[in-house]
Amino acid sequence: MRRLGSISLVVILAGAAAAQQQSRETVIVEMKPYEGPTNPAVDPSTLTGKVMSGYQGWFTAEGDGAGMGWRHYTNRGQFRPGQCNIDLWPDVSELDADEKITTPFKFADGSPAFVFSSHNKKTVLRHFQWMKDYGLDGVFVQRFVVETQGAAPLAHCNAVMANCREGANLHGCCYAAMYDLSGLRRGGTDRCIEDWKLLVDRMKLGRDDQDKAYLRHNRKPVVAVWGIGFNDGRAYTLADCDRLIEFLKNDPTYGGNTVMIGIPTYWRTQQRDTITNAELHMTLLKADIFSPWLVGRFGTPQAVARHAREQVQPDIAWCKEHQKEYLPVVFPGFSWHNMHNQNPRNPFDQIPRLKGEFLWRQFTEYKAAGATMIYQAMFDELDEGTAIFKTSQTPPVGESRFVADAELPSDHYLWLVGQGGKLLRGEIPPSETIPKRAQ
Repeated sequence: MRRLGSISLVVILAGAAAAQQQSRETVIVEMKPYEGPTNPAVDPSTLTGKVMSGYQGWFTAEGDGAGMGWRHYTNRGQFRPGQCNIDLWPDVSELDADEKITTPFKFADGSPAFVFSSHNKKTVLRHFQWMKDYGLDGVFVQRFVVETQGAAPLAHCNAVMANCREGANLHGCCYAAMYDLSGLRRGGTDRCIEDWKLLVDRMKLGRDDQDKAYLRHNRKPVVAVWGIGFNDGRAYTLADCDRLIEFLKNDPTYGGNTVMIGIPTYWRTQQRDTITNAELHMTLLKADIFSPWLVGRFGTPQAVARHAREQVQPDIAWCKEHQKEYLPVVFPGFSWHNMHNQNPRNPFDQIPRLKGEFLWRQFTEYKAAGATMIYQAMFDELDEGTAIFKTSQTPPVGESRFVADAELPSDHYLWLVGQGGKLLRGEIPPSETIPKRAQ
């Protein structure tokens, strides 16, 4: 192969960069305010009394229009029996033919197994229909800052945001942007600032009178930032996070938001998963709502009760003392066995769901501890086995295993989270066991 001279290489790279920038600018131009109808039942006025799920929206596939190929389904570039990234299999039985994507996986009867793409508008709108059907309040739309730079990833992130906006308006739910800082380098929160400016300038996010579904709290648009204070080697600094919160709160053009922050489980005492820094609480106190990440921190109903007693109750007391609000995270179970190449150190069905008893115990304990709002992890997270949307209880068979319970319907966790919302609001009494479901 011929080697190019340095000048030729510079010219080619400059041309590629120009083409990429032009393509990205085209994506930006296509970002627009909301133009669709709104369901009169939508109530985005407060986070109090609501159960909000996280919506990853990151599953793509070959030929789905996203231009990114398979993402989040694959393990080391492969999506086949014995090598995949998901521990739950989506139930696509209600999806239309143009929403289903064929895979190499097979069911026990030999028929092909299908998945979905988060890039498909029809599928995203269907997810919001499910939220309406089961009484879920809405979602925090995950926006990974590292995935907003290239043209194709930005276009996908924008498509997911726009489709969630439409779904929330159509079906009487609410939604809000959640920035995930994972993977950012030092100073990388500046990219988050620029992206929020873009969303406000082009989509009028949180400022659009036609968009009735964007979540507000204390009369201000809610913007969430996840990933502050963790001690897992993140390159961006506490000062970077401080600057971001200040911007979202106080910038004369783009500020004026209620800021919710996703923080470590042991943020208050600065132990275990939390950095030890005398300035941590000073930064956190600039935000309005604290949401400690609890996924994987305990694995039994008994441990839930202990955590509520030892962590959640003191957390809530601390927040009340400092005039902050508290949004605890609940999760149905946990499994990332396939993501980790079926490594025994990451066992299959690592935190069992116990037919919903594990999740229900979190709702009851946190309600008793004084929680007034809940973050449900997650609506569509197949990778770590926390998804609550419809998943197959008779998944494909073969070299890959998927968490399932043939005794339960595919919508069991959607229904259960709906019951959790009723419990939170005092519409049903607390109970030690899962409420009985009407036939």
